[in-house]
Formats: sequence, structure tokens, C-alpha cells
Amino acid sequence: MSDKSSLNILQTTFGYEAFRLNQEAIINKLITGENSFVLMPTGGGKSLCYQIPALARNGIAIVVSPLISLMKDQVDALQANGVAAAYYNSSQDSQQAKQVLAKLHAHAIDLLYIAPERLLSDGFLERLSNIDIALFAIDEAHCVSQWGHDFRPDYARLHLLRQHFPNIPTIALTATADLQTRKDIIHILGLEHATQHISSFDRPNIRYDVLEKHQPFTQLTHFLEKHVDESGIIYALSRKRVEQISAKLQANGLKACAYHAGIAASQREHAQRAFLKDDINIIVATVAFGMGIDKPNVRFVVHYDLPKSIEGYYQETGRAGRDNLPSEALLLSGTQDMVMARRLIEQNSNEQQKRIELHKLNAMISFSEATSCRRKILLHYFDESMQDDCGNCDVCLNPPEKFDATKDAQKALSCVYRLNQSFGIKYVIDVLRGMDNERIRSRRHEQLSTYGIGAEYSEEVWGSIFRQLIHRGFLFQDIANYSILKLTPKARPLLRGEQSLELAKPHIRQKSKKNKVEAKKKAANHAPYNQDLFEKLRVLRKKIASELDVPPYIIFGDATLIHMAQLKPSNNEEMLAVNGVGEVKLERFGTVFLDCLRS
Repeated sequence: MSDKSSLNILQTTFGYEAFRLNQEAIINKLITGENSFVLMPTGGGKSLCYQIPALARNGIAIVVSPLISLMKDQVDALQANGVAAAYYNSSQDSQQAKQVLAKLHAHAIDLLYIAPERLLSDGFLERLSNIDIALFAIDEAHCVSQWGHDFRPDYARLHLLRQHFPNIPTIALTATADLQTRKDIIHILGLEHATQHISSFDRPNIRYDVLEKHQPFTQLTHFLEKHVDESGIIYALSRKRVEQISAKLQANGLKACAYHAGIAASQREHAQRAFLKDDINIIVATVAFGMGIDKPNVRFVVHYDLPKSIEGYYQETGRAGRDNLPSEALLLSGTQDMVMARRLIEQNSNEQQKRIELHKLNAMISFSEATSCRRKILLHYFDESMQDDCGNCDVCLNPPEKFDATKDAQKALSCVYRLNQSFGIKYVIDVLRGMDNERIRSRRHEQLSTYGIGAEYSEEVWGSIFRQLIHRGFLFQDIANYSILKLTPKARPLLRGEQSLELAKPHIRQKSKKNKVEAKKKAANHAPYNQDLFEKLRVLRKKIASELDVPPYIIFGDATLIHMAQLKPSNNEEMLAVNGVGEVKLERFGTVFLDCLRS
């Protein structure tokens, strides 16, 4: 009888020696039939959290996935490890679709990937009632919530699964969800009694940089000089800009390609395949590209324009360094971008959605204008605190000047308190600065003791102070209640004068100075390895991948090749000790890689 333990499947099928983060706890809960909600950053190994239980439990796992490209990627990777997996979507002709359904009814597959609209279509739920189902996995679960940055109405109907199949274990997974979005996902999917597994959002291997937009294409080419022959994604907000950047990069001799929804599907497919197979290095794209792309060796992500939300920014930058090797995220931020983004949001006729989107945009602007550790701000947005500065962002590497902000912070917090914690940043600042307007007069707030006590500072300076107080956890912005400011328990000692506070001096951003401080190596410190041998292994991997017409990482990821170059295995047993080499891949590729290593 085969060993169906989670650890055995991890080692023999997927080739990994040990679990990461919260994987083992999540997997074992699901195997025993419990429901779970999983929040885990990109690159943290979310897929294994349902793939291993799918192989350990009896029946077929139904995986709800939002994009065709994501399904194909996941299925290709599973099949390369010898797992019986398939997808069922609109990209298939009628004959291919019939073959998948025949396998489904014959229980000849372990995992079936499907889009929500097809899963919930007439007849399909009834079809599933005659199938032995192991579990339901809802990937990219933030699409369920209107508070999420990528809301999809079809996802919101997934609550029907709990009604039709109340006894089948369900796992919902996402890499990006703030507190309000999490509550919404759990409520809509009926997972109130599910175990919640919240992993750290920190991606220490990614360095975050923000530059004030100034001759952006020149800034981009200077950045790319550090990433010769490396894979990367450049995001721009408009199709026209995507094509312009791509054409200029090609004219400069770089292997780049454009990708957006206005390009023919066949061209998009070609661009994506060329990028996944390392035939081109750079994809220039709108946000239409990237969700669920499992390419692990993306070394950089550039935002040529300001993203609309921190969730979108975090998810897109998270496509860099999925293999946990050092990577970079560069954001070019300009005031014109902010004006354009606000204008687009204002056109929305849905007032509630407009309010949500404006809050998210303001949080993104606040991040781009930060004068304190950017990683702290990212983590705080997702309700996670970090004690020390990260040492791996532009603010940490070029620290701004600090000042004693104790009195200013007390003024700000007192004003929030005097206003009964019922107003947003702009109004509180107007009261602090003693503005004379109808809104203040009608509420008689000019009579408050805090009215005008901050007249010495401009709106921009107070804005910076308030943003830092939010990032540092002294204030909370209630997104579900018009983004009003509320004091946190942390604010009390500061208000009472029991502690002092230093903040960064607000400043007008200038062109980035050359960094003089080395980033802390918070990313995994890899042991030395033979670079020439690694390059030979990459060439061999590319040759095999081209013959099989699959992306190179489907054979082995960069991290696996680095481990090979470190261990230099000489036989099958030693090769199995390499992270990412399972039994099926050893059988398929072991001999040829061992020959390369021996030579």
C-alpha cells in the first residue's frame, strides 16, 4: 500500500525535503476534512496546500481558478511531476472538453481546474453530485469581495458550493487581502467556522524602490542596465504606453514584447509563451498580464505608472522572486499619474465602489510618498506589524532626516479625539490649521480647543505626519466607514506624554541619490555555488524545455539549479536530495543532468 502521508507526497512527488511557513498545518487540516481560509504571500507555496490533500484524499479535487493561463500553468507543472491533472475551460474545443469530462466521470484525474462561471453553469453542479469529490479549492479568493482589488461577480456566487456540498471540505486562498476583504471572503463563502491561517506578507527577498517620475524611459533604461539577460515585467496603465515602451526597448536591442487586452489572443498567447520559455526577457503589459503566472525566475517588476491600489501593487510586485532569490521592484511615481487615476475613479457612478477605490488610491499615494520604511507600510496595510526597519528599500538605504514629532503627534491625535473620531484626514487637517469654511462653521468646530493649533504647517506637512501616524499604528483608517480616523490603544501613552516620537521630516521628493549603503541580506543567504556550472545547467534546461515545448521552469526552477551547483550530486540518491527533484523528474531528467554535472 502506497504511503499517502503529506510529507511523503511532498518529498516523492514534488521533490521538497520539508514544508515551509504554515503549509503542513493547513494541509493536514484539509486532509482530515476541515475547512480553511489561507492568506499566504505569492511564492509562499499556496498551491501545495490543496494539491497535496488532493493526492492524499479519495476523490477528485475541484480547483476554482480565474484565468485560463493560470490553469494551464498549474496543470503543466503538475503533469511534469506525474500528477493526473486537467482543466476544463473555454479554450478547449468540444472534443477536448468531452475527453476531460470522460476522465472526470471515470475518476481518472486527481485535480480539475475550472473557472467559476463554468462551475456554476446549468447542469455542472448536478454533474458533480455524481462524482466523489475530495475537496473544493477557491484560488485568488479576493475576487469574491467587492472590497478586493479584483472583484468578479461570478466569484461572489461561489457561496452556492456550500449550499450544494455542505460536507465537502473547502479551502479559500489568496495572497492579497486587507482586513475588510478577509471578513467579506469568509462571510460570502460561508467559512465562519473555518480555521484561518494567516502567514506573513513579508517578501524579504524583494527590494522596494520608488523614484519620482522624471524622464521615465531614461530612468527605466538605467534600471535595466542592472538586469541584463534577466526576466522582468514592466507594467503601464494604458495600452498605448505599453506599445510605446515595448517598441523603444526593442529599438535598444532588448528582447521585449507587448501584452494587453487589445492585442489578438494568438499574439498574447505567443508573447506569454515566449516569456515563460525564456525566449524573451521582458514583458511590457497592462495589469491584464500576470495573475497566476508561475514563472519563478522573474528578477524585477517595474511600475511605469502609479498602480490604483496597494493590493494590486503588492500582487504585481509579488511576481518577482517567487523562487525566493533576490529581486527588485521599482515604482515610478508622478503627480500627473495621481490626477489621472482620481479622474478615472470619479467617473464611476457607483458611489460605494467609488469611495472604496478612492480610499485604496489614497493609500497607494501615501506609500509612494513615504518617508519611513516602505516594507513596514506594506505590512501595516495588511494588518501586520514589523518592529525593525527592513534595510532593503530605498528609504532604509537613504534614510530621511528625523525630527522630534512628539508635540505635533499629540496635536494630531488630540484633534482626532476632539472630533469624536468621526472624520477623515482632510477634515481633521482643516480643523488643525484653522480653516474658515462652511463645513467647519456649520458643525461649530471652530470652537474646539484644537482648532488652529497646527496653523504653522502646510496641508502637505500635516498630511505626511498623519500618514506616518497611520503607518506606525497610532491611528486607524476605517475603510468600511468613509475612511474616518480612529485612535488605536497605542495612541494613549503618546497622548499622555508617557513616550516621545521621532518621525521623518516631510520633504519634496528629489531624484534618487546613489545608494551608499548595502542592503541587508534578509533574503535567503545562499551558500556559494559555481556560477559557470549554473550557466551550463541553465543551457541544458533550456535545450530540454525547447525539445518538450514547455517553459524551462517546468523542468527545474533556478533555485533547484543553484542547489544542484552547490551539492554537485553524482548519483540518483544524491540527486533526490536536491530541492525540487522528485521521483518522476529524477526518472525523466536525472541522467542527463547528472551527466552534465559529472562533466
